Amino acid sequence: MGRYVIRRTLFAIPTLLVISMIIFAILDLAPGDPTGQLPLTIPAEVREQIRESLGLSDPFLIKWTKWAELMFINEPLHYLDSVFGVCIGDCDDRARIISWSSRAPAMDIITERLPQTLWVMGLAFVIGTLIAIPIGVYSAYKQYSTFDNVGTVVTMVGYSLPVFFTGLLAIMVFSVWLSWFPSFYTTTHDVQFTSLSSIWFQVKQLLMPVTVLTLFNAAAMSRFTRASTLDNLNQEYVRTARSKGLSERRVVVRHVMRNSMIPVVTLIALSVPGIFAGAIITETIFRINGLGQLLIISIGQNDIPMVQTLTFIFAVLTVVFNLLADVLYGLLDPRIRYD
Repeated sequence: MGRYVIRRTLFAIPTLLVISMIIFAILDLAPGDPTGQLPLTIPAEVREQIRESLGLSDPFLIKWTKWAELMFINEPLHYLDSVFGVCIGDCDDRARIISWSSRAPAMDIITERLPQTLWVMGLAFVIGTLIAIPIGVYSAYKQYSTFDNVGTVVTMVGYSLPVFFTGLLAIMVFSVWLSWFPSFYTTTHDVQFTSLSSIWFQVKQLLMPVTVLTLFNAAAMSRFTRASTLDNLNQEYVRTARSKGLSERRVVVRHVMRNSMIPVVTLIALSVPGIFAGAIITETIFRINGLGQLLIISIGQNDIPMVQTLTFIFAVLTVVFNLLADVLYGLLDPRIRYD
């Protein structure tokens, strides 16, 4: 196992380098630059000087090398005097990737918005997973029962209805008509865990967006879990375990559920990076200043450094959680060997 993890980690380094080059190349080819937001009265030669000072006229490999060094190393190098998207001087004595629109370090903005995304997406993902797995397993075990039929209807409705529809419907019913919950998320609210009123306010503003996302996530994962469990219930090892006199609970939990989790782990591992990416539609509807909304705003403002940084962070998370999923396969199924 240890050798496998080391080998995969070493293989991930060139993989991330290639991914960073592809991301940078695609966005570097996108039209527009920061001088497009300047007043029209600025002469063309001044615009060109600004472009040169930002390094926008440098060859592609030089721009990518400088950007990659700042992403992986985040320290000033000896030749960085005028660099594409880099803050020089009063930036905590470090050269960093700078957002074109906000003129602030990209990672500082991402770090500031990350808690809002984790509050909503993280809670929705955890709750949805905890609900979906037992429902999926029990639905498969009680196939065609009343529970299974009701669960099928609910999950199909939850998966079929788009998030923007259920989100707007929740706002109309619970905020406009009933006035139970706020219609938008107050990002400036600082949760004080020693104050019941502060905790209750946070719960109220989280309830609608988390519920909308939980319904969608749980619907998809429960159907996937049900299908995986049905495949394992008819395997020979299940009949063998029953013939040995094992209790039905032990057969399902110890054998069927454990083997059924292998494909589910893959789905979870691929979904976890989406937590950090944020729910773009949900964050827009409930006005949550998370990473999803930041990505949309950055694209609209043609903030290339911010889009590049966010996209690469999502790529890193995908690679890391794929590695974790491969490791978990061996823990779930001892027959898997990493030679």
